[in-house]
Amino acid sequence: MANVVVVGSQWGDEGKGKIVDWLSERADVVVRFQGGHNAGHTLVVDGVSYKLSLLPSGVVRQGKLSVIGNGVVFDPHAFVAEKNRLQEQGVSVSPETLRIADNAALILSLHRELDATRENASAAGTKIGTTGRGIGPAYEDKVGRRAIRVMDLANPESLPGRIERLLAHHNALRRGLGQSEIDPAAILDELTSVADEITPYIDRVWRLLDQRRKAGDRILFEGAQGTLLDIDHGTYPFVTSSNTVAGQAAAGSGLGPSSLGFVLGITKAYTTRVGEGPFPSEQDNEIGQFLGEKGREFGTVTGRKRRCGWFDAVLVRQAVALNGIHGLALTKLDVLDGLDEIKIVVAYKLDGKTIDYLPASLAEQQRIEPIFETLEGWRDTTAGARRWTDLPAQAIKYVRHIEELVEAPVTLLSTSPERDDTILVRDPFQD
Repeated sequence: MANVVVVGSQWGDEGKGKIVDWLSERADVVVRFQGGHNAGHTLVVDGVSYKLSLLPSGVVRQGKLSVIGNGVVFDPHAFVAEKNRLQEQGVSVSPETLRIADNAALILSLHRELDATRENASAAGTKIGTTGRGIGPAYEDKVGRRAIRVMDLANPESLPGRIERLLAHHNALRRGLGQSEIDPAAILDELTSVADEITPYIDRVWRLLDQRRKAGDRILFEGAQGTLLDIDHGTYPFVTSSNTVAGQAAAGSGLGPSSLGFVLGITKAYTTRVGEGPFPSEQDNEIGQFLGEKGREFGTVTGRKRRCGWFDAVLVRQAVALNGIHGLALTKLDVLDGLDEIKIVVAYKLDGKTIDYLPASLAEQQRIEPIFETLEGWRDTTAGARRWTDLPAQAIKYVRHIEELVEAPVTLLSTSPERDDTILVRDPFQD
Protein backbone atom coordinates (compact mmCIF):
# COMPACT_ATOMS: atom_id res chain seq x y z
CA MET A 1 0.00 0.00 0.00
CA ALA A 2 1.36 3.44 -0.96
CA ASN A 3 0.99 6.51 1.19
CA VAL A 4 -0.49 9.36 -0.86
CA VAL A 5 0.46 13.04 -1.03
CA VAL A 6 -2.24 15.36 -2.38
CA VAL A 7 -1.10 18.69 -3.81
CA GLY A 8 -2.72 21.35 -5.95
CA SER A 9 -1.05 21.72 -9.33
CA GLN A 10 -2.30 25.23 -10.09
CA TRP A 11 -3.09 28.25 -7.84
CA GLY A 12 -5.21 26.28 -5.38
CA ASP A 13 -8.99 25.89 -5.49
CA GLU A 14 -8.60 22.89 -7.84
CA GLY A 15 -11.37 20.93 -6.12
CA LYS A 16 -9.19 19.14 -3.57
CA GLY A 17 -12.09 18.79 -1.14
CA LYS A 18 -13.95 16.13 -3.07
CA ILE A 19 -10.81 14.18 -3.99
CA VAL A 20 -9.38 14.34 -0.48
CA ASP A 21 -12.76 13.20 0.83
CA TRP A 22 -12.73 10.26 -1.59
CA LEU A 23 -9.19 9.33 -0.56
CA SER A 24 -9.69 9.87 3.18
CA GLU A 25 -12.27 7.10 3.24
CA ARG A 26 -9.49 4.73 2.14
CA ALA A 27 -6.81 6.13 4.47
CA ASP A 28 -6.10 5.33 8.11
CA VAL A 29 -4.33 8.60 8.94
CA VAL A 30 -4.84 12.05 7.38
CA VAL A 31 -2.11 14.67 7.86
CA ARG A 32 -2.14 18.44 7.22
CA PHE A 33 1.47 19.43 6.55
CA GLN A 34 1.52 23.17 5.73
CA GLY A 35 -0.49 26.37 5.70
CA GLY A 36 -3.05 27.42 8.25
CA HIS A 37 -6.72 28.23 8.47
CA ASN A 38 -6.47 30.17 5.21
CA ALA A 39 -7.08 26.85 3.46
CA GLY A 40 -10.57 25.68 2.58
CA HIS A 41 -12.05 22.25 1.96
CA THR A 42 -15.74 21.50 1.59
CA LEU A 43 -16.55 17.83 2.19
CA VAL A 44 -19.92 16.23 1.56
CA VAL A 45 -20.52 13.02 3.51
CA ASP A 46 -23.92 11.32 3.39
CA GLY A 47 -25.47 14.51 2.04
CA VAL A 48 -24.06 16.74 4.79
CA SER A 49 -21.57 19.52 3.92
CA TYR A 50 -18.64 20.18 6.22
CA LYS A 51 -16.46 23.27 5.71
CA LEU A 52 -12.93 22.78 7.02
CA SER A 53 -10.15 25.35 7.21
CA LEU A 54 -7.58 24.10 9.70
CA LEU A 55 -8.64 20.56 10.54
CA PRO A 56 -7.66 17.63 8.31
CA SER A 57 -10.49 16.03 6.36
CA GLY A 58 -10.24 12.80 8.32
CA VAL A 59 -12.03 14.37 11.29
CA VAL A 60 -15.44 13.88 9.66
CA ARG A 61 -14.93 10.13 9.25
CA GLN A 62 -15.13 7.62 12.07
CA GLY A 63 -12.12 5.44 12.67
CA LYS A 64 -9.60 7.83 11.11
CA LEU A 65 -6.77 9.58 12.89
CA SER A 66 -6.24 13.21 11.86
CA VAL A 67 -2.94 14.97 12.41
CA ILE A 68 -1.91 18.62 12.26
CA GLY A 69 1.79 18.57 11.42
CA ASN A 70 4.64 20.84 12.47
CA GLY A 71 4.59 22.60 9.08
CA VAL A 72 1.20 24.13 9.87
CA VAL A 73 0.86 27.49 11.63
CA PHE A 74 -1.81 26.88 14.23
CA ASP A 75 -4.39 29.41 15.46
CA PRO A 76 -5.68 27.97 18.75
CA HIS A 77 -8.80 30.11 18.86
CA ALA A 78 -9.68 29.30 15.24
CA PHE A 79 -9.18 25.62 16.10
CA VAL A 80 -11.63 25.78 19.01
CA ALA A 81 -14.21 27.63 16.89
CA GLU A 82 -13.95 25.10 14.03
CA LYS A 83 -14.08 22.16 16.43
CA ASN A 84 -17.22 23.57 18.04
CA ARG A 85 -18.89 24.10 14.64
CA LEU A 86 -18.23 20.49 13.71
CA GLN A 87 -19.53 19.24 17.03
CA GLU A 88 -22.76 21.15 16.37
CA GLN A 89 -23.00 19.06 13.19
CA GLY A 90 -22.57 15.87 15.18
CA VAL A 91 -18.84 15.33 14.52
CA SER A 92 -16.85 14.48 17.63
CA VAL A 93 -13.32 15.88 17.62
CA SER A 94 -11.35 14.35 20.48
CA PRO A 95 -7.73 13.52 21.38
CA GLU A 96 -8.48 9.98 20.19
CA THR A 97 -9.23 11.23 16.66
CA LEU A 98 -6.92 14.27 16.35
CA ARG A 99 -3.33 15.00 17.31
CA ILE A 100 -1.43 18.30 17.00
CA ALA A 101 2.34 18.54 16.60
CA ASP A 102 4.00 19.96 19.70
CA ASN A 103 6.48 21.91 17.56
CA ALA A 104 3.92 23.71 15.36
CA ALA A 105 4.08 27.51 15.57
CA LEU A 106 1.09 29.50 16.84
CA ILE A 107 -0.88 32.26 15.14
CA LEU A 108 -1.86 35.03 17.57
CA SER A 109 -4.07 38.11 17.32
CA LEU A 110 -1.00 40.30 16.75
CA HIS A 111 -0.24 38.29 13.59
CA ARG A 112 -3.72 38.92 12.21
CA GLU A 113 -3.46 42.64 13.00
CA LEU A 114 -0.07 42.93 11.32
CA ASP A 115 -1.32 41.02 8.27
CA ALA A 116 -4.25 43.37 7.80
CA THR A 117 -2.21 46.51 8.45
CA ARG A 118 0.39 45.62 5.86
CA GLU A 119 -2.14 44.66 3.21
CA ASN A 120 -4.15 47.84 3.72
CA ALA A 121 -1.00 49.96 3.61
CA SER A 122 0.25 48.42 0.35
CA ALA A 123 0.31 50.67 -2.68
CA ALA A 124 -2.15 49.97 -5.46
CA GLY A 125 -0.98 47.08 -7.62
CA THR A 126 1.29 45.57 -4.95
CA LYS A 127 -1.29 43.96 -2.70
CA ILE A 128 -0.55 40.28 -2.19
CA GLY A 129 -4.17 39.23 -1.74
CA THR A 130 -3.68 37.75 1.73
CA THR A 131 -6.67 36.39 3.63
CA GLY A 132 -5.66 38.53 6.61
CA ARG A 133 -5.58 35.56 8.97
CA GLY A 134 -2.02 36.08 10.18
CA ILE A 135 -0.43 33.23 8.23
CA GLY A 136 2.53 35.16 6.82
CA PRO A 137 3.51 37.00 10.02
CA ALA A 138 3.32 33.71 11.96
CA TYR A 139 5.71 32.04 9.52
CA GLU A 140 8.02 35.08 9.80
CA ASP A 141 8.20 34.62 13.56
CA LYS A 142 8.85 30.91 13.09
CA VAL A 143 11.89 31.44 10.86
CA GLY A 144 12.91 34.41 13.05
CA ARG A 145 13.13 31.94 15.96
CA ARG A 146 10.83 33.92 18.20
CA ALA A 147 7.55 32.01 17.68
CA ILE A 148 5.46 30.68 20.51
CA ARG A 149 4.75 27.03 19.76
CA VAL A 150 2.01 24.57 20.63
CA MET A 151 4.19 22.89 23.26
CA ASP A 152 4.46 26.18 25.16
CA LEU A 153 0.76 26.03 25.99
CA ALA A 154 1.53 23.03 28.20
CA ASN A 155 4.25 25.00 30.05
CA PRO A 156 2.59 28.23 31.23
CA GLU A 157 5.60 29.15 33.37
CA SER A 158 7.65 29.57 30.19
CA LEU A 159 5.16 31.87 28.46
CA PRO A 160 6.13 35.26 29.98
CA GLY A 161 9.70 34.96 28.71
CA ARG A 162 8.59 33.84 25.26
CA ILE A 163 6.04 36.64 25.05
CA GLU A 164 8.70 39.18 26.01
CA ARG A 165 10.98 37.98 23.21
CA LEU A 166 8.10 38.06 20.70
CA LEU A 167 6.94 41.54 21.67
CA ALA A 168 10.46 42.97 21.51
CA HIS A 169 10.07 42.49 17.78
CA HIS A 170 6.37 43.22 17.32
CA ASN A 171 6.15 46.34 19.48
CA ALA A 172 9.04 47.85 17.54
CA LEU A 173 7.11 47.10 14.34
CA ARG A 174 3.95 48.60 15.76
CA ARG A 175 5.73 51.79 16.80
CA GLY A 176 7.03 52.13 13.26
CA LEU A 177 3.49 51.68 11.91
CA GLY A 178 2.10 54.27 14.33
CA GLN A 179 0.22 51.72 16.41
CA SER A 180 0.04 51.31 20.15
CA GLU A 181 2.24 48.71 21.81
CA ILE A 182 0.79 45.41 23.02
CA ASP A 183 0.63 44.68 26.74
CA PRO A 184 2.32 41.32 27.47
CA ALA A 185 -0.53 40.52 29.87
CA ALA A 186 -3.01 40.59 26.98
CA ILE A 187 -1.04 37.96 25.04
CA LEU A 188 -0.62 35.84 28.15
CA ASP A 189 -4.39 35.93 28.70
CA GLU A 190 -5.00 35.10 25.02
CA LEU A 191 -2.87 31.97 25.38
CA THR A 192 -3.87 30.76 28.84
CA SER A 193 -7.57 31.20 28.10
CA VAL A 194 -7.40 28.48 25.45
CA ALA A 195 -4.51 26.31 26.66
CA ASP A 196 -6.66 23.75 28.47
CA GLU A 197 -8.63 23.07 25.27
CA ILE A 198 -5.47 22.47 23.25
CA THR A 199 -3.10 20.57 25.52
CA PRO A 200 -4.96 17.20 25.43
CA TYR A 201 -4.30 17.04 21.66
CA ILE A 202 -0.54 17.70 21.77
CA ASP A 203 1.73 14.90 20.57
CA ARG A 204 5.17 14.08 19.15
CA VAL A 205 3.75 13.75 15.69
CA TRP A 206 6.98 12.57 14.05
CA ARG A 207 7.05 9.54 16.35
CA LEU A 208 3.32 8.89 16.04
CA LEU A 209 3.49 8.84 12.24
CA ASP A 210 6.58 6.64 12.26
CA GLN A 211 4.76 4.13 14.46
CA ARG A 212 1.65 4.17 12.28
CA ARG A 213 3.75 3.76 9.13
CA LYS A 214 5.55 0.76 10.61
CA ALA A 215 2.19 -0.74 11.55
CA GLY A 216 1.19 -0.66 7.88
CA ASP A 217 -1.37 2.15 8.08
CA ARG A 218 -2.23 4.10 4.93
CA ILE A 219 -1.32 7.76 5.37
CA LEU A 220 -2.84 10.59 3.35
CA PHE A 221 -0.85 13.85 3.31
CA GLU A 222 -3.25 16.69 2.64
CA GLY A 223 -1.82 19.85 1.13
CA ALA A 224 -3.40 23.28 1.01
CA GLN A 225 -3.28 26.01 -1.66
CA GLY A 226 -1.42 25.05 -4.86
CA THR A 227 2.03 24.72 -6.42
CA LEU A 228 1.94 28.18 -8.01
CA LEU A 229 1.42 29.70 -4.55
CA ASP A 230 4.58 28.04 -3.19
CA ILE A 231 6.87 30.53 -1.43
CA ASP A 232 9.84 29.37 -3.55
CA HIS A 233 8.34 28.05 -6.77
CA GLY A 234 5.19 30.15 -7.17
CA THR A 235 4.43 33.54 -8.72
CA TYR A 236 6.44 35.40 -6.08
CA PRO A 237 5.61 37.68 -4.30
CA PHE A 238 1.95 36.85 -5.00
CA VAL A 239 2.22 33.58 -3.09
CA THR A 240 1.42 32.05 0.28
CA SER A 241 4.00 31.92 3.07
CA SER A 242 4.78 28.20 3.05
CA ASN A 243 6.07 25.52 0.72
CA THR A 244 3.04 23.94 -0.92
CA VAL A 245 4.88 21.34 -3.02
CA ALA A 246 4.93 17.62 -2.27
CA GLY A 247 8.37 17.67 -0.66
CA GLN A 248 6.91 19.69 2.21
CA ALA A 249 4.81 16.68 3.22
CA ALA A 250 7.97 15.17 4.69
CA ALA A 251 9.38 18.32 6.30
CA GLY A 252 5.97 19.44 7.56
CA SER A 253 5.07 16.13 9.21
CA GLY A 254 8.38 14.74 10.42
CA LEU A 255 8.06 11.59 8.35
CA GLY A 256 10.98 10.96 5.98
CA PRO A 257 10.62 11.44 2.21
CA SER A 258 11.04 7.73 1.50
CA SER A 259 7.62 7.23 3.13
CA LEU A 260 5.67 9.63 0.92
CA GLY A 261 4.68 7.24 -1.88
CA PHE A 262 2.23 8.32 -4.62
CA VAL A 263 1.97 12.05 -5.43
CA LEU A 264 -1.46 13.04 -6.74
CA GLY A 265 -1.81 16.44 -8.38
CA ILE A 266 -5.30 17.90 -8.21
CA THR A 267 -5.87 19.76 -11.47
CA LYS A 268 -8.85 21.75 -12.69
CA ALA A 269 -9.90 21.31 -16.33
CA TYR A 270 -9.47 25.08 -16.72
CA THR A 271 -7.53 27.57 -14.55
CA THR A 272 -8.48 29.90 -11.71
CA ARG A 273 -6.72 32.03 -9.14
CA VAL A 274 -7.80 34.23 -6.25
CA GLY A 275 -6.23 37.58 -5.49
CA GLU A 276 -3.48 39.45 -7.25
CA GLY A 277 -0.61 38.30 -9.46
CA PRO A 278 0.19 37.09 -12.98
CA PHE A 279 -2.31 34.84 -14.76
CA PRO A 280 -1.29 34.18 -18.40
CA SER A 281 -4.44 32.37 -19.52
CA GLU A 282 -6.94 34.66 -17.75
CA GLN A 283 -10.11 35.45 -19.69
CA ASP A 284 -11.47 38.77 -18.48
CA ASN A 285 -14.42 38.42 -20.84
CA GLU A 286 -17.56 36.38 -21.45
CA ILE A 287 -15.57 33.10 -21.35
CA GLY A 288 -14.17 33.94 -17.94
CA GLN A 289 -17.64 34.87 -16.77
CA PHE A 290 -19.07 31.60 -18.13
CA LEU A 291 -16.43 29.52 -16.32
CA GLY A 292 -16.89 31.45 -13.09
CA GLU A 293 -20.65 31.20 -13.03
CA LYS A 294 -20.91 27.58 -14.15
CA GLY A 295 -18.01 26.49 -11.95
CA ARG A 296 -19.30 28.47 -8.93
CA GLU A 297 -15.88 30.00 -8.52
CA PHE A 298 -15.97 31.60 -5.09
CA GLY A 299 -13.47 30.90 -2.29
CA THR A 300 -14.53 28.50 0.49
CA VAL A 301 -12.74 30.55 3.16
CA THR A 302 -12.96 34.11 1.85
CA GLY A 303 -15.96 34.04 -0.49
CA ARG A 304 -13.88 36.02 -2.97
CA LYS A 305 -14.65 35.68 -6.68
CA ARG A 306 -11.98 33.72 -8.54
CA ARG A 307 -10.36 34.88 -11.75
CA CYS A 308 -10.92 32.34 -14.54
CA GLY A 309 -9.09 31.30 -17.70
CA TRP A 310 -8.25 28.45 -20.05
CA PHE A 311 -6.20 25.41 -19.03
CA ASP A 312 -2.49 26.25 -18.95
CA ALA A 313 -0.44 23.18 -19.84
CA VAL A 314 2.85 25.03 -19.33
CA LEU A 315 2.08 25.69 -15.67
CA VAL A 316 0.78 22.21 -14.93
CA ARG A 317 3.74 20.54 -16.65
CA GLN A 318 6.02 22.65 -14.45
CA ALA A 319 4.01 21.58 -11.38
CA VAL A 320 4.34 17.93 -12.39
CA ALA A 321 8.12 18.31 -12.39
CA LEU A 322 8.31 20.32 -9.15
CA ASN A 323 6.18 17.84 -7.21
CA GLY A 324 7.21 14.58 -8.84
CA ILE A 325 3.52 14.02 -9.62
CA HIS A 326 2.67 10.42 -10.52
CA GLY A 327 -0.90 11.09 -11.63
CA LEU A 328 -3.51 13.82 -11.94
CA ALA A 329 -6.98 14.06 -10.51
CA LEU A 330 -8.73 16.15 -13.16
CA THR A 331 -11.72 18.04 -11.75
CA LYS A 332 -14.61 20.12 -13.06
CA LEU A 333 -14.56 18.71 -16.58
CA ASP A 334 -18.33 19.20 -16.67
CA VAL A 335 -17.91 22.99 -16.48
CA LEU A 336 -16.63 22.91 -20.07
CA ASP A 337 -19.78 21.21 -21.38
CA GLY A 338 -21.53 23.19 -24.12
CA LEU A 339 -18.58 25.24 -25.38
CA ASP A 340 -18.08 25.27 -29.16
CA GLU A 341 -14.33 25.47 -28.77
CA ILE A 342 -11.87 25.10 -25.92
CA LYS A 343 -8.39 26.58 -25.75
CA ILE A 344 -5.24 25.35 -24.01
CA VAL A 345 -2.04 27.30 -23.39
CA VAL A 346 0.78 25.23 -24.90
CA ALA A 347 3.69 27.72 -24.71
CA TYR A 348 4.55 31.36 -24.02
CA LYS A 349 6.19 34.15 -25.95
CA LEU A 350 8.64 36.31 -24.00
CA ASP A 351 10.18 39.27 -25.81
CA GLY A 352 9.57 37.53 -29.14
CA LYS A 353 11.04 34.18 -28.06
CA THR A 354 8.95 31.01 -27.52
CA ILE A 355 9.50 29.41 -24.09
CA ASP A 356 8.01 26.33 -22.41
CA TYR A 357 8.23 27.39 -18.74
CA LEU A 358 7.03 30.10 -16.36
CA PRO A 359 9.94 32.46 -15.59
CA ALA A 360 10.76 33.12 -11.93
CA SER A 361 11.01 36.88 -12.52
CA LEU A 362 7.82 38.84 -11.86
CA ALA A 363 8.78 41.35 -14.56
CA GLU A 364 9.11 38.55 -17.10
CA GLN A 365 5.90 36.89 -15.91
CA GLN A 366 4.09 40.14 -16.59
CA ARG A 367 5.50 40.31 -20.14
CA ILE A 368 4.77 36.76 -21.29
CA GLU A 369 2.08 36.18 -23.90
CA PRO A 370 0.21 32.85 -23.98
CA ILE A 371 0.25 30.72 -27.12
CA PHE A 372 -3.09 28.93 -27.44
CA GLU A 373 -4.12 25.75 -29.19
CA THR A 374 -7.81 25.48 -30.05
CA LEU A 375 -9.75 22.23 -29.69
CA GLU A 376 -13.28 21.36 -30.70
CA GLY A 377 -15.73 21.45 -27.78
CA TRP A 378 -18.62 19.10 -27.07
CA ARG A 379 -22.36 19.56 -26.74
CA ASP A 380 -23.19 16.38 -24.83
CA THR A 381 -22.84 16.48 -21.06
CA THR A 382 -20.03 14.94 -19.03
CA ALA A 383 -21.81 15.69 -15.74
CA GLY A 384 -22.27 12.57 -13.64
CA ALA A 385 -20.17 10.30 -15.87
CA ARG A 386 -18.66 7.34 -14.01
CA ARG A 387 -17.10 5.46 -16.94
CA TRP A 388 -15.00 6.53 -19.91
CA THR A 389 -17.74 5.25 -22.19
CA ASP A 390 -20.13 7.80 -20.66
CA LEU A 391 -18.00 10.69 -21.94
CA PRO A 392 -18.39 12.45 -25.30
CA ALA A 393 -15.61 11.59 -27.74
CA GLN A 394 -14.31 15.18 -27.80
CA ALA A 395 -14.12 15.27 -24.00
CA ILE A 396 -11.98 12.12 -24.04
CA LYS A 397 -9.74 13.73 -26.68
CA TYR A 398 -9.40 16.81 -24.45
CA VAL A 399 -8.34 14.72 -21.44
CA ARG A 400 -5.89 12.65 -23.47
CA HIS A 401 -4.35 15.78 -24.96
CA ILE A 402 -3.85 17.25 -21.50
CA GLU A 403 -2.03 14.07 -20.48
CA GLU A 404 0.33 14.43 -23.43
CA LEU A 405 1.00 18.12 -22.85
CA VAL A 406 1.70 17.92 -19.10
CA GLU A 407 3.48 14.56 -19.25
CA ALA A 408 1.40 12.88 -16.54
CA PRO A 409 -1.57 10.48 -16.69
CA VAL A 410 -5.05 11.24 -15.39
CA THR A 411 -5.67 8.72 -12.61
CA LEU A 412 -8.96 10.18 -11.37
CA LEU A 413 -11.53 12.17 -13.32
CA SER A 414 -14.24 14.14 -11.51
CA THR A 415 -17.42 14.97 -13.43
CA SER A 416 -19.49 16.71 -10.73
CA PRO A 417 -19.26 17.78 -7.07
CA GLU A 418 -20.87 14.47 -6.03
CA ARG A 419 -18.24 12.09 -4.67
CA ASP A 420 -19.48 9.07 -6.64
CA ASP A 421 -19.30 10.93 -9.96
CA THR A 422 -15.67 9.93 -10.34
CA ILE A 423 -13.95 7.83 -12.98
CA LEU A 424 -11.16 5.84 -11.33
CA VAL A 425 -8.30 4.84 -13.59
CA ARG A 426 -5.74 3.97 -10.93
CA ASP A 427 -6.16 3.85 -7.15
CA PRO A 428 -3.23 5.82 -5.64
CA PHE A 429 -3.31 3.73 -2.44
CA GLN A 430 -2.87 0.55 -4.47
CA ASP A 431 0.21 1.79 -6.31
